[in-house]
Amino acid sequence: MQRMMDGKVVVVTGAGGGIGREIALQMAAAGAKVVVNDIGVTLQGESLEQGSNALTPAESVVKEICDAGGEAVASHDSVAASKSANAIIECAVDHFGRIDGVVNNAGNLRDRSFHKMSEEEWRAVISVHLDGTFFVSRAAATHFREQESGAMVHMTSTSGLIGNYGQANYGAAKLGIVALSKMIALDMGRYNVRSNCIAPSAWSRMTSSIPTDTPQQRDRVEKLKKMESGKIAPMAVYLLTDEAKEVSGQIFAVRANEIILMSQPRPLRSVHHSDGWTPELIAEIAIPAMKKHFYPLDRSPDVMSWDPI
Repeated sequence: MQRMMDGKVVVVTGAGGGIGREIALQMAAAGAKVVVNDIGVTLQGESLEQGSNALTPAESVVKEICDAGGEAVASHDSVAASKSANAIIECAVDHFGRIDGVVNNAGNLRDRSFHKMSEEEWRAVISVHLDGTFFVSRAAATHFREQESGAMVHMTSTSGLIGNYGQANYGAAKLGIVALSKMIALDMGRYNVRSNCIAPSAWSRMTSSIPTDTPQQRDRVEKLKKMESGKIAPMAVYLLTDEAKEVSGQIFAVRANEIILMSQPRPLRSVHHSDGWTPELIAEIAIPAMKKHFYPLDRSPDVMSWDPI
């Protein structure tokens, strides 16, 4: 029986645990040969304690795939630098002869209130999420262009699409990824290359670090615990299949059994003054005319407030 990913080779970054692990496993179950990429550190960048004979997180996932009859290889290179990101893609080409799809899932956290955030905390998150997505995608793009086919899935977040406390670095990176995905879709469409984003809501390594200092935070955590990380994977698999050949430049939120097509910025309201604007006229006419269309300072839990379905 033909499976949806038979004959395809994919890279999944940050695949040693959580959502990335589930995506790698389900890619393999759908017939893909998988490069399981994970550097094997905590979300804060600390080394994971392992015995001399212990498998790395990436190797553990590879073993799981191979034990189930699939094909996979581990990669421990970082997404955060161009040279090592190229090595991730070359790992796929060296072992399996080609590259057909990329899932940019690798991530970290350095949550802090904006006015307390350090340069190191800013750069650490931008380098993995935004730079990493660019470097891995760019490395794959050369192969995709030559073979005139390929697909990319990038993990964004409602923290970037909507907002959240203490995540200026993370939110900026995740919204930047949305813009990057759209530009890839535009620039690479002529080569039959597609690019889409998923904003996942699930209990994973990333969300397990959410503080529970307030009733609101505790309520959010309890909702997330109901959302399994494995529920995200089918959408990622689908977006890399040929069945999704007409889907590009889109943003999907996935939470439990829901798939949500997210909006993208478009004009809401315009005002015109034939003699041109002065600051006084803007205050008197323009802002009052537009104010009812202003967005409130919502956080993602405020906007997506219903229980997981």
